Amino acid sequence: MANVFTHAGSKRAEPVLSVPVLHLPIERRIANRRRALAACIVSAVLLVVVVVAGLALAPDATRTDFTQKSLMPSAIHLFGTDWMGRDMFARTVSGLSTSVLVGLLAASVSAVIALVLSAVAALGGKRADAVVTWLVDLMMGIPHIVLLILISYACGKGFWGVTIAVAVTHWPSLTRVLRAEILQCRESRFVAHARKLGKSGASIALTHMVPFVLPQFIVGLVLLFPHAIIHEASITFLGFGLPPDLPAIGVILSESMSYLSAGMWWLALFPGLALIATVMLFDVVGSSLRRLIDPHSSQE
Repeated sequence: MANVFTHAGSKRAEPVLSVPVLHLPIERRIANRRRALAACIVSAVLLVVVVVAGLALAPDATRTDFTQKSLMPSAIHLFGTDWMGRDMFARTVSGLSTSVLVGLLAASVSAVIALVLSAVAALGGKRADAVVTWLVDLMMGIPHIVLLILISYACGKGFWGVTIAVAVTHWPSLTRVLRAEILQCRESRFVAHARKLGKSGASIALTHMVPFVLPQFIVGLVLLFPHAIIHEASITFLGFGLPPDLPAIGVILSESMSYLSAGMWWLALFPGLALIATVMLFDVVGSSLRRLIDPHSSQE
């Protein structure tokens, strides 16, 4: 149909045909999905390599050699050495491994919390929905970094304190998304037909609702990882996270601040770039998974 509107500055209306949006050709869609799959696999493999290499280099990350202290990056020490002669490449990779492990554990727990609360809100009636909505608004109304510091400090800081703090504070946004998806599924025709056929609530949940929200849950879970890693490094940098004796990106960046004025720029530059690269790898995995399993982007 012709869509008629008047252009700014024109004296008369000009008919403009609205062109329908066409899907991409099948060959183009297959090529895009192959690229997304390749990017997802490569990024996931690189993350696994970071974790394994970090665990293998853990002894080297804490080994001191004062005869090699404050060396600039070279072929022997790729990221240089610090004021105690510790190899910064080993410390950086080991710190990234610790951050990834914290992020994986915390994001998994947070995603499960989001799934449970969203199911309670969508299927538990108006009162349950009101309680969950109030909890989400409460969590999102408190400054995030302040809440992370308080919970981590109350749990004794350290590995488990940081993990608990990140896990119990990153579920609100995903809860909103999953709640909307479950509500949409509950009002769909196939669920209504299943109820008329006498299917139980548990059967409907397992055969219809779980497959319906699974793509959004997986993508949301993966996209929680970079947030968890960044926030773990942030509160560790401020002194409320992982202990100083444990190689961690937050600890490395915090300690390097005292030596930047002395010209030891490599102490902060390479660990910071490594942290950004790790976060971007998680983002690539999440974006690629969304293109592969989200039905809304299947035509892209």
